[in-house]
Amino acid sequence: LKNGETKQADPIPPVASDLFGEARLLCFDEFTVTDIADAMILARLFGELFAKGCVLVATSNVEPDNLYRDGLNRGLFLPFIDLLKANAEIISLDTETDYRLGKTDGAPVWLSPLGAETEAAMDRAWYRETSGAPAASAEIGRKGRTIRVPAAAGRAARFTFADLCAQPLGAADYLAIVAQYSTIFLDHVPHLGPHLRNETKRFIILVDALYDQGARLFASAAAEPQHLLTARKGTEGFEFDRTVSRLIEMQSQEYAAAHPQNSAAE
Repeated sequence: LKNGETKQADPIPPVASDLFGEARLLCFDEFTVTDIADAMILARLFGELFAKGCVLVATSNVEPDNLYRDGLNRGLFLPFIDLLKANAEIISLDTETDYRLGKTDGAPVWLSPLGAETEAAMDRAWYRETSGAPAASAEIGRKGRTIRVPAAAGRAARFTFADLCAQPLGAADYLAIVAQYSTIFLDHVPHLGPHLRNETKRFIILVDALYDQGARLFASAAAEPQHLLTARKGTEGFEFDRTVSRLIEMQSQEYAAAHPQNSAAE
């Protein structure tokens, strides 16, 4: 490959050769497949890599047989699952204990169920975190688009679930928000599930972005994280286990102490 171009009709073999030339060991954390295009590329690419002797080490919340479960045209992806199982040793690390659960100290950062009392508690938390500073709406420019921030004060921003998860936003948009605001207030998170599949997927991506960047989250919701998903169906059902675990950890004193720089009052 030169300048990302190749004279070959099939780009997969030269891409695989280029990757194998740079690294014979590939490691992936939280390996998942959610898109048919990704699924087809992975099948072709790793077929070439394994044939060359590449070694794969990956962690995933989803066992190989459940990758891309219920996905569009999943039958076309099944040969990759067989290829993966033939070339990798599958080790289950399941445990009945989620150690993040033991870290929760009852800090009022996840408030449920929805109602007047929860609304008042969120308002009190907002006032406390912003030291009573006046809030104003703001905008974040993002590649020719504008992300509207309904209320912002210092390093804190407040949105509704609909603002962030019912709009056509993605991981890059959420990262752009966290780059400016390290404390996010999220109002009115509903019960999630197949009836809100797109919104559920965006919520999963949002939590990943907040967690990976060490942002703090205050939220009002219809239920506790572990009871928020009404039905486990499709890829989101498996991915949501990680979301629940992260939401629980984000309520802990340990999480807040690990990110002291992410103060709303900065």
